[in-house]
Formats: sequence, C-alpha cells, structure tokens
Amino acid sequence: MSERSDLELIAELVPAGSRVLDLGCGNGELLAHLRDRKGCSGYGIEIADAGVLACVQRGLDVIQLNLEDGLALFDDHSFDVVLQLDTLQHLRQTERMLHETARVGRIGIVSFPNFAHWPNRLQVLAGRMPVTRALPYEWYDTPNLRVGTYADFEVLARKSGLAVTDSFGLQRGRVVRRWPNLRASVAVFRFERA
Repeated sequence: MSERSDLELIAELVPAGSRVLDLGCGNGELLAHLRDRKGCSGYGIEIADAGVLACVQRGLDVIQLNLEDGLALFDDHSFDVVLQLDTLQHLRQTERMLHETARVGRIGIVSFPNFAHWPNRLQVLAGRMPVTRALPYEWYDTPNLRVGTYADFEVLARKSGLAVTDSFGLQRGRVVRRWPNLRASVAVFRFERA
C-alpha cells in the first residue's frame, strides 16, 4: 500500500453523501475534502479565529464554539457522522464529549495521538516526555490536557456504552491493524451508540 495522508484514510470511513459535523475542524481541510470528493455536507466547529476564517474562505459552514460547552445547539441524530479528530486530548470532559458525539451523530469517528507508540515508550524509559510527529510539543508548552493510548480508548468506549465498529492505528500514511497500540502513532476509532 502506498503512503497516503491520514486525512484520506479517515475520509474513507465516511459514507458518500453523509451529513457531517467536524468538531475542532481547524482550517476545514477534511470537511472540504469530504464535500468535494464524497458529496458530503455539514458544519465545522472551531474555536480559533484563524481556523474559522480559513473555513469561511473554503466556502464551508462553520460555527465558532468551545467544545467544552457541549453540543446543545444540535438535536439528537442531526448528523450521519461526527468527526472528532485530534481533539480529545485537548478537552477536559472527554467522556461527556463522546456521549455528545454519539447523541448528535449516528456514527462517531475519533483520532488522537497514541502515547503507547513504541518511540514514545523509549523516550519515557530514557526519562523524557516524548516529542514526535504526532506529539510535537514539549511538555511545558503542549496544548494537550492529557495523553491517551489505543488500548485506553477501547476501555473508555466500553465504559461509555459505545460500540466500536472499526479501529486501527495510523503510522506515516499507513493503516496499522496488527499491534496498533505499539506500532501506530495515531489511534482511530469508528463507533456507534451501543
């Protein structure tokens, strides 16, 4: 398999024509990709002014909102797919946001840096916090409130009443299904309400 972007690999999980809510959409790159290549529609949620502006410049519908406030402005099952990519580690109320994701969407897709990836383990063994492509910040300036692992999310999903329908790791544009907790820098989960 040739290397592809994480964006393209995650986009494959989204059915064509879906109504999508992208939580923490950043500059809207994935939402624009889904609109242009898969005929999807929907909204992005972003807190940063620069991200909101970039989304507007791409012609996307975007709402400036702090995810810590929840998703009360959306009714149950408003979307086919809710994306939460590279956002969980920035939230104080992770479990609450997973419940909100399952409430407003039929399918949830999350991704986050996998702290259990083997290079991270080696750096911790050497007495240092990891700095990698997936975790690019020093411990003292990171926007991450927490770190998580592929295995930890499996436990959280069960505890939260979510049915994981697909899961894998990503490592430099490749899907990792064998030992993803050890071999992948990014964890990806597709889930539904159990």
